[in-house]
Amino acid sequence: MRTPSLIWILHLVNLTKGLDGTGRSPSAGGLCPGGCATCSAPNGCLSCMPRLFFHLELDGMRQRGTCVSSCPRGHYGMRSPHISTCARCKEDCASCFSERFCTHCHAGHFLFRGKCESSCPDGLMANAALRECTECSLGCELCVSRAVCASCRADLFALQVHCEVGGWTAWSPCVRKRSQRVTRRGQETRNRPVLRPPSVYGDPCPQVSEIRKCVIKKEPEQVVIS
Repeated sequence: MRTPSLIWILHLVNLTKGLDGTGRSPSAGGLCPGGCATCSAPNGCLSCMPRLFFHLELDGMRQRGTCVSSCPRGHYGMRSPHISTCARCKEDCASCFSERFCTHCHAGHFLFRGKCESSCPDGLMANAALRECTECSLGCELCVSRAVCASCRADLFALQVHCEVGGWTAWSPCVRKRSQRVTRRGQETRNRPVLRPPSVYGDPCPQVSEIRKCVIKKEPEQVVIS
């Protein structure tokens, strides 16, 4: 991988250069950032205290070494006897446990058995919210969501569920549009509820809302009794 190679090049080139150019700079002297065992002015940390990970951070146009107790998101920790480093996850992984095991995926990919896939296998659905493959309902081989099955197992048949709607509500009061303050023309609406949504192969729902034009009734004039 490229990141460990860059780390070792940086480490070997600068290992003998201190902040004052005379040698290693021990953190005990207060010259290095926290967690650094050795460091240099232009490159930051060169090596870390035990149990810490060496991580390269972008500082403007250059990279600086830092020492962290846990690797940032998008990286995983690699321990070795010489230097423990933070390595970058695969391109489609948002976070990972190791080079070959993702824990979260970027948008457009779905987690399945530690890998980020562009689509899910049969029997699983692509959950865009969790960005992972989740199980379809029992007996469903391919689903749009857990509640909507697109294809059943070979030994089962899809039950056609047709849409059912309730009755219409009363017409709403006649309302004038804001842009038509002078005219008495307006519109009123009514709706009806969906009692049972259809299955994939069932009859779709009919229109559940209607709008019609109306005339706003003139308010009666108030009679003032003296």
